[in-house]
Amino acid sequence: MNSLLKTHLLSTDNVQDQLAVYNPADGSLIGHVRSFNLETVATIIEEADIARHAWAARPAKERAKILRSWFDLIMSHQQELAQIITAECGKPIAESMGEVAYGASFVEWFAEEGKRTYGDVIPSFADGKRILVIKQPVGTCAAITPWNFPVAMITRKVAPALAAGCSIILKPAELTPLSALILEDLSRQAGLPEGLFRVVPTTDPEAMGRLFCENRTIRKLSFTGSTAVGKLLMAQSASTLKRLSLELGGNAPFIVFDDADLDDAIEGLMASKFRNAGQTCVCANRILIQDGVYDAFLERIVARTAALKVGDGAAEGTQIGPLISQKAMSGVSALVDNALAEGARAITGGKPHDLGDLYYSPTVLADVTQAMEIAQKEVFGPIVSVIRFTDEEEAVKIANDTPYGLAAYFYARDLGRVWRVTEKLEYGMVAANDGILSSELAPFGGIKESGIGREGSHYGIDEYLEVKYSLMSGLAD
Repeated sequence: MNSLLKTHLLSTDNVQDQLAVYNPADGSLIGHVRSFNLETVATIIEEADIARHAWAARPAKERAKILRSWFDLIMSHQQELAQIITAECGKPIAESMGEVAYGASFVEWFAEEGKRTYGDVIPSFADGKRILVIKQPVGTCAAITPWNFPVAMITRKVAPALAAGCSIILKPAELTPLSALILEDLSRQAGLPEGLFRVVPTTDPEAMGRLFCENRTIRKLSFTGSTAVGKLLMAQSASTLKRLSLELGGNAPFIVFDDADLDDAIEGLMASKFRNAGQTCVCANRILIQDGVYDAFLERIVARTAALKVGDGAAEGTQIGPLISQKAMSGVSALVDNALAEGARAITGGKPHDLGDLYYSPTVLADVTQAMEIAQKEVFGPIVSVIRFTDEEEAVKIANDTPYGLAAYFYARDLGRVWRVTEKLEYGMVAANDGILSSELAPFGGIKESGIGREGSHYGIDEYLEVKYSLMSGLAD
């Protein structure tokens, strides 16, 4: 047993109050953790609201020191945390190691950024008056995170909240609660006071979400997940006018123009598309290839895709692990089957893999059109859907033909085209000549139905701060 898990895995004497955690690679039971009921969580919220005042009053430098210690502890347990991630969500161990480092980077970044929540002195409108602007913590916050990045999705919400002087209660995904519980433990070891950061797994996520939305003590809710659930949470938060950060679904285009460096474009697509078996919100979803390079690109991406090693994420050399659940498997299979029925061609893959129930063969579909269902929906699987286009105008039109606006990628060498396409793509994040854009230094988030707000960078801490205007009068001689 991983030593970090000992205090959280429970006996099965009372499974009614427990949440079972399974390994998607083989369906084996990892263990049971406590499932929190609503009454307990309501008490935890009140305790967090009490704890935040003393925390906010501490100098930012002191908060930073504790967060830095948390960063150090996360990195000192990188291997163990990575093993837990792989066991919970199935991603290859090399990717899990990378996720721990990526997740920890937000703790390191915001430890420093908390010292820089500067205000303003605005030139006055009258003699004897001064206009001051200060930034103060929002208050008690709540967060709901997904299963596909069970460490990084937590730290990029929790770290800025704590750095700003807030408290925060986190509901992790039901499929991956272990990573969250370990992060909470490590924060305590780092010296974070009791009550400020609590993790509350539950077998009733809908009720927990509603509690977060309707509880008036919770001032802010941050959610990463589907657009449908994000809309529901937004509606449920209306009665309290709760401040929201919503990082929702995507439908990322990956455009290759005929002046692109094809070697770079192939590498970029492999990195973007196949991370976590295609189960990320910023994965390339629609692959748009210009006429002049279509055949050459297709031939090369088929060869690379067919060579990917599928297997248990814990096994050495695995590049594609299992999908997270049977529901995910059914969804990917249905999208591919429908595309084939609508006229797409599977050049490689196109069916479940022989390894087991949750493994899908890395697939390249040619002759996909924008009208097909697979081009309209977010495909959480290792599927490359290739669409042909003729010119820049058509590529941008296809790319923007979606209600989503999270991430977009394109490859081109013409400098004018790089500027034009970057500005025309209706997305919160655009990468030119790169397939990976996530960094703690940059603002992560979308537009349209892909969400509200930003995570990471100096913009990320603003999500947890209120702006207060103070007018000081009576200062004239």
